[in-house]
Amino acid sequence: MSTATPPKPKQGFLRSIRVGPGLLKWGINLWPPFLGAGIRVQHIAPDFSEITVALKMGLLNRNYVGTHFGGSLFSMTDPFFMLMMMHRLGKGYIVWDRSARIDFLHPAKGTVTARFTLDEAQIDAVRAATADGEKTLPTYTVEVVNTDGEVCARVEKTLYIRKAAPKPAA
Repeated sequence: MSTATPPKPKQGFLRSIRVGPGLLKWGINLWPPFLGAGIRVQHIAPDFSEITVALKMGLLNRNYVGTHFGGSLFSMTDPFFMLMMMHRLGKGYIVWDRSARIDFLHPAKGTVTARFTLDEAQIDAVRAATADGEKTLPTYTVEVVNTDGEVCARVEKTLYIRKAAPKPAA
């Protein structure tokens, strides 16, 4: 029986590459799951405090009853709070998606958008909650709205955040 502690999960190599909002937007818009679903990042703020994503109705994201496929609505909201938090906190933190929940509130047709925001107070709260090395599990909400301003879906995303362990001295 092994008593060794399991290795701590590492974030992928892309995490160590610092990209600006323009390059990230370009890359996400060419990412096959988003490209195929018709999901497009419209805007990323220079400081990663805001991201706007749109989903146009198309043949590949329409369900049996002629509205947006729920999986596409969920996919358009999937990575953005995590990406924003990673960029806002910097390399000294581990950030993962922990859980998500979606409520479908109104049939989604046409083009729908989601606007993600993280203000400085939310970032400060995470820094304070993780200052002693403990994890925090903040939950953020984004609404998917149609062109008439009706909320079609509400998504809650819970993140796992903690300070990264310091690297051993060489």
